[in-house]
Amino acid sequence: MKRHLFVVVAVALMLTSGCQLPKEALNPRVTAAMAALPDLVDSCGIPVLQYCYFSPLGEVHGVVCSRDTVFEIPQSIDEQSIFQAASLSKPVFAYIVMRMVDRGEIDLDRPVADYTDIDRFEDKEMAGLITPRIVLSHQTGLPNWAVSPSSDEWPTSRISFKYPVDSCFAYSGEGYAFLQRAVEAIQGAPLDEIARREVFEPFDMPTTSYAWLPAFDTLALVGFNRDGENRGQGRHPRANCAYTLRTNATEYARFLQLGLLKGEGLSEAAHKEMFTHQVYAQRYADEPRACDSSVFWCLGFGAVSEPAETGDFYWHWGDNGNFKALWLLHPVTQEGFVYFSNRATGHDLLDSFLKELTGEELPLNDWIRN
Repeated sequence: MKRHLFVVVAVALMLTSGCQLPKEALNPRVTAAMAALPDLVDSCGIPVLQYCYFSPLGEVHGVVCSRDTVFEIPQSIDEQSIFQAASLSKPVFAYIVMRMVDRGEIDLDRPVADYTDIDRFEDKEMAGLITPRIVLSHQTGLPNWAVSPSSDEWPTSRISFKYPVDSCFAYSGEGYAFLQRAVEAIQGAPLDEIARREVFEPFDMPTTSYAWLPAFDTLALVGFNRDGENRGQGRHPRANCAYTLRTNATEYARFLQLGLLKGEGLSEAAHKEMFTHQVYAQRYADEPRACDSSVFWCLGFGAVSEPAETGDFYWHWGDNGNFKALWLLHPVTQEGFVYFSNRATGHDLLDSFLKELTGEELPLNDWIRN
C-alpha cells in the first residue's frame, strides 16, 4: 500500500495523549525546538520521526512525517509504530546489569570469564581481564564487531583485540554481547525474557523487545537508505543486547524517566554509579578531536561534561544504518528527550535541533557523525 507521508503531528502540544503538557508550561526553547521539527524532517528527507520530550511538568510526544517526499510505507504510522532502537539497546541492558549488581548476582569488577566461557577470544589471557564495568564503559579494547552480528558466522567468529584491556575508550558491541552471555548464564534465561521481567513489565513497555514479536509484523516500520530505497524492516536472527531492541518513543521514554533519571528499581548507590564518569570518551583512540574534549562514558551511556551550574547532559545514540535514534537526559532540570527515525539521514538534524532544544553547544553532532 502506498502512503503519501504528511505531518501527522506538527507541534505535539496540539496532538499529544496521556500526560499532556500545557503550552504555558513549556520552556520557550523547547517550544521552538518542537516547532522546528517538521521543517527539519523535510530538509533531511526523513520519512518518519517519532519522539517524546518529558519534564517534571509532563510530557510531549508525537510523530512527524516528511511533507515533501513520497515514500512507500505499508505499515500504519502513529505513536505505536515500532522502530529499530539500534544502540539504544545498550542502556537498557546496562540497567539490567546494575539491578543484578544490587542483588549480588554479578560483580562489576569481577572478570566476566568467571561467569561464561571465552572460547571465541584469540587472546584468552587478555579476555580474562574484562569485567562488567569495563564492558559497560567501553574499555574492553575490542572492535565494535568481529564480523556482522547478524551473519551466520558471527556466533563462532574469532575475536581479536584492537587495544589492551582498560587502556582506552573503544566502543564495542562485541564486549556487550560477551557480557550478555554471562547475564543469561547467571539467570538461566534468554535475554528478552530477562529484559521483560527486569524492565519492560515494570515500566509498561508491552511492545518493546530485543526479539521479534508477532505484533511487529504490522507495527515495525520499514527503513530507507540515503538514496531513498526501501530496505525493509530488517529482522535480526537473534536477540542481542547491543543493537536488536525495537520500541517506540513513548515506551522508551518511560524507561529513561523512571529507570535512568529517577533510578526506580536501583539502589541509590547503583544509580549514582551508573551516572559516574568512568573514562574519557575519545571516540577514535588514535585520532583525538576537539569534539572529544568534554565527552565521557558512564556505565551504559555517555556524558557531556558541563559547568556545575549547568549540569552534565547524559546521552546515547543509535545507528543501525537505515534507522537512527538518540536520547538526551539533563538531571539538573529533570528533562529528557528521545527520538527514532527510519532513514539513514536521521541524524542529519542533530546539530540544529540540539541547539534549539538545550540552548547549549553540545558536541554530539560532531562526535557521532564525524
